[in-house]
Amino acid sequence: MIRYEHEAPGDMLHIDTKKLGRIVRPSHRVTGNRRDSVNGAGWETLFVAIDDHARIAFTAMHPDEKKHEAVAFLHNALAYYEGLGVRVKRLLTDNGAAFRSKEFAAACKALGVQHKFTRPYRPQTNGKAERFIQSVLREWAYGWTYQNSAERTNALASWQHHYNWHRPHSGIGHIAPMARLKSANNLLTVHT
Repeated sequence: MIRYEHEAPGDMLHIDTKKLGRIVRPSHRVTGNRRDSVNGAGWETLFVAIDDHARIAFTAMHPDEKKHEAVAFLHNALAYYEGLGVRVKRLLTDNGAAFRSKEFAAACKALGVQHKFTRPYRPQTNGKAERFIQSVLREWAYGWTYQNSAERTNALASWQHHYNWHRPHSGIGHIAPMARLKSANNLLTVHT
């Protein structure tokens, strides 16, 4: 497998989504009893963005993965990275309808971000986002027992903070992603 990495934070941002079942109450995943299920609870969508160089992540839960939610996530993600002193230049997404929409294309153009798509049926092209989704599912979504979806969503910000500021990442030399920012705004050395 050929590994690549863009030279600086903001050179490429990977965005992807993951549908998660809504939690009404703990069910068969927790109790182990397949008859203890919740029918018709529905779905919600986790949007993820991960910087190709630093592996700094931004996440947010949305009610669905439609174009208006994708545009809102894009604006929020770019604002998050800008707050860290990172200007996003390019963006890589899959070929989902929300990312192919005219509204998403207009938002990218207005924000000055070049948008590229993964090759069809090649999830490894967006591998950093796919790998991050595995971590977020294992360590956050299914790592704890939540009483409902709101409790799970409330825990997301804390987990994202841990991932970005404290969790060693094997793909970048076992350091936390924030340590890869080379700016005057990086307070990692005094952050607890």
